[in-house]
Amino acid sequence: MLTALAHVVRRDLLLAFRRRTDILSTLTFFVIVCTLFPLGVGPEPELLRTLGPGVLWVAALLASTLALNRLFGLDHADGTLEQMLLSSEPLVLIVAGKVVAHWLVSGLPLVLLTPLLALQFGLDGPATTSLALSLLVGTPALSLVGAIGAALTLDVRGGGVLVALLVLPLYAPVLIFGAGAAVADAGSSTAEANLLLLGGLLAGAAALAPWATASALRISLE
Repeated sequence: MLTALAHVVRRDLLLAFRRRTDILSTLTFFVIVCTLFPLGVGPEPELLRTLGPGVLWVAALLASTLALNRLFGLDHADGTLEQMLLSSEPLVLIVAGKVVAHWLVSGLPLVLLTPLLALQFGLDGPATTSLALSLLVGTPALSLVGAIGAALTLDVRGGGVLVALLVLPLYAPVLIFGAGAAVADAGSSTAEANLLLLGGLLAGAAALAPWATASALRISLE
């Protein structure tokens, strides 16, 4: 089963790197939002340091939502998804592999860019570390929850808007705890508590979301 999971991840990564413009569009959106915000708010250092973690988290959340259409859409368009449903491997395993690949190309780059973009908001080293850790734990949860919405809106006209309406309310707990961990001082009990809660959300999403996504795919393709 682990071999099958690795094959699914490898396949989706190869396909993603053949469409580098899709990856770059997500990263470009994230960078533009984070760059324009300081220009609109003004150069006040204290205000930027206060708002910075929340802005970076919201930008990462929206960028992750933009990438959800690519999770199953292309495989559905060329008929590959139907063949995956007929495969001898469990659909839950295939879904998990696709979510992992999706996070590697759309979530992990956002985490890696965060320390650079945090400089625009004047965040110090501990605050930047706390922010990066919260994104590292929180963005996989966004991909897992977003997969459910992407599967439910697979063959629906205007699915891009509909999937955003479905998943954005579900993203609220991740956003609250993620931004809370980033705003709190690194190493403090508040930051640790928010990170632990964020880890709990990730564990719950990892356990339940692949099953829910697999069921949604079967419903959408029937």
